[in-house]
Amino acid sequence: MLLLAALVATAASSCGFAQEIPVQSPMSITKSKGSVRLQCNFKDVSEAFDTTIIHWYQQKANKSPQRILYFSDGKVVDDGFQADRYFVEKVSRQKLCILTINDIIPDDTATYYCAYWHTHRAWDIWIKYFGTGTKLIVSNKGNSPPAHSEILQKNHGNQTTYVCLIEKFYPEVIRVTWTDEAHKEVTDNVVQGDPWKATKEGKYSISSWLTVSAANKDKNYHCKYEHESKEHSLQAQEFNKPPSQEEDCSTYPGNSTVFNRDHLMHRTAYLVYIVLLLKSSMYYLIILFFIYRRWALTKHEGKKA
Repeated sequence: MLLLAALVATAASSCGFAQEIPVQSPMSITKSKGSVRLQCNFKDVSEAFDTTIIHWYQQKANKSPQRILYFSDGKVVDDGFQADRYFVEKVSRQKLCILTINDIIPDDTATYYCAYWHTHRAWDIWIKYFGTGTKLIVSNKGNSPPAHSEILQKNHGNQTTYVCLIEKFYPEVIRVTWTDEAHKEVTDNVVQGDPWKATKEGKYSISSWLTVSAANKDKNYHCKYEHESKEHSLQAQEFNKPPSQEEDCSTYPGNSTVFNRDHLMHRTAYLVYIVLLLKSSMYYLIILFFIYRRWALTKHEGKKA
């Protein structure tokens, strides 16, 4: 995923400046030739857009970000700037900065970030804010939408855990969010893993967990994913009711997700096993700590004697 943007967003949120982060679109582009347009949206940024100097960075795999240009007073500036391939424009009425890369080549494969400097008078510091990032993949492979998606449910005690599983998509850049019945994003008690390569074809899968209390178990929750190839939303409550034998492998209305009872039981058992394994490891570490502490005290008392 876009690690740099995530780190910057986390740091900004902790200081109360999350609204200052530009939003980039699309999240990713998979293309073999031609031109691409990367958009950086300053709609939620308080900075005066027309006078803001906007920087563009390129980050290749396992390397630090490198600035490729910056846009100031209507001019593109930087050493080694490729004027024949890069074109930057500002759309003031929409608060957009657009970077166009012409005649893309495999070496252009990277994640691109827009950025700008902002001073916070209360803190008397300058902070460079990076956008959310766009990953460009120059390849003949093309993108692939998720082949399968579903929501698994596990009740334990007075809580219910929903697991949103999205499988076999490419590229790996994907955004997964949970919303309640009022279509408000839910962020509390949400855990999301990193995408993992699930097939020999190089496709990826990802899962996200939402845990709710017994008081909220009857509410409708949705798992929404946004991918370069498509957007889709799954409703958790559609899976609360166990299917009959005739519905053992069926498609729910308005949802392309196929639900299979044996598949659900297998994956739920796997998740429960992982949770129990983690708990056992924790108890083992606690026991080792107390054994070590007792041994240290005994040794100390022996020295005194």
